[in-house]
Amino acid sequence: MKLLIKNGRVICPASNHDAVADVLIEDGRVTAVAPDLSAPGAEVLDAAGLVVAPGFIDIHVHLREPGFTHAETIATGARAAAAGGFTSVCCMPNTNPVNDSATVTTYIVEKARREAVVNVFPIGAITKGSAGEELASIGSMVAAGAVAISDDGRPVMNARVIRRAMESARALDIPVIQHCEDLNLSAGGDMHECVESVRLGLRGIPSASEDVMVARDIILAELTGARYHVAHISARNSVAMVAYARQRGLSVTCEATPHHIALHTEHMRPYDSNYKMKPPLRCRHDVDAVIDGIASGAVDCLATDHAPHAGDDKMQEFEKCPFGIIGLETAVGVSLEVLVHSGRISLNRLIALYTSEPARVIGWKGQQARGALQPGYAGDVTVLHPEYPWTYDVKNSASKSSNTPFNGRTFRGGPIATVVGGSVVWKAPGF
Repeated sequence: MKLLIKNGRVICPASNHDAVADVLIEDGRVTAVAPDLSAPGAEVLDAAGLVVAPGFIDIHVHLREPGFTHAETIATGARAAAAGGFTSVCCMPNTNPVNDSATVTTYIVEKARREAVVNVFPIGAITKGSAGEELASIGSMVAAGAVAISDDGRPVMNARVIRRAMESARALDIPVIQHCEDLNLSAGGDMHECVESVRLGLRGIPSASEDVMVARDIILAELTGARYHVAHISARNSVAMVAYARQRGLSVTCEATPHHIALHTEHMRPYDSNYKMKPPLRCRHDVDAVIDGIASGAVDCLATDHAPHAGDDKMQEFEKCPFGIIGLETAVGVSLEVLVHSGRISLNRLIALYTSEPARVIGWKGQQARGALQPGYAGDVTVLHPEYPWTYDVKNSASKSSNTPFNGRTFRGGPIATVVGGSVVWKAPGF
């Protein structure tokens, strides 16, 4: 099977390529990137006037399967990813049962192989049941296909346990991904602790709850030599600490979400559960610090933290409803608006944040090599139009859930086509 993508502006940050060229994919792998390629018998995708990039990667999604299929499934989440321009996603382990064993990891891998239109890579739990007390069977999960470990929404509070997890992860050459939150500081909170939380009569979550966990874990990462990754960073001091750790040569990385750079507490509609997430939307100065971190390189990549919840769950009163929003289909539009069209970063840098940088964080090599358009790499491609206007209608979403603050928002630019292993799995309407 061959696919020839013609006449596009090929941007590959990993190889510093930015020029009009063709991309040839054969048997699921990139075989050539050059002008005026020909391939008899190949399917041809004309990308004239469009940007051709390596397949976008999201290293932080929740696909909810097994256990919570009323909110999302591997199949529906993968379709939402494709519609958002993503060719690979890494799914968090907070399923039911928790992905804390090779059995569950294997289930996810096999289910995705049968039903997902994009690549799905499981992230295993750090501790059994994500209870934070006893390490999960990390080695067996990695052997079954897990690419990282995390307890995500249930951060490991016990410093001794996370130290042992880091030591295991270092031996296996995988990253430890931490949802940084001191649960004692944030207990009972529903939104960021600020003037707005007082005005609304809601209990606040201080940014210090993130900061103290980041500080503790950076110290332990230095002690163990582990690759440590901060999920959905949102606070000014946390960004500064990650930047300082990197200056000292530590293997510390972090991600930011599109919603944490596009929205702050002043954007919240009172008691609207579509604005309830963890970390919570922060104050303007925190948002500015995260954007500055993206521009400076302190923030390594962008990730959606796509967190679907069924309507009945999200439609409860604000204090009772779960945290989280969906984000796969709006991520590129939001990112272009906030970062590129505002002049904060270049289009090339944005593409790196979704391609070569997340691939580096996970550490994909050899047969798993992705995040670049070079011979031998996975034949995954995201085709973009940086300018075309479109409006997001959640009723047309591929996801099973609709919990988003971006419904009805018009964006400038977004994905046009998604190619996985040389097969076109999604195209934007009208293209």
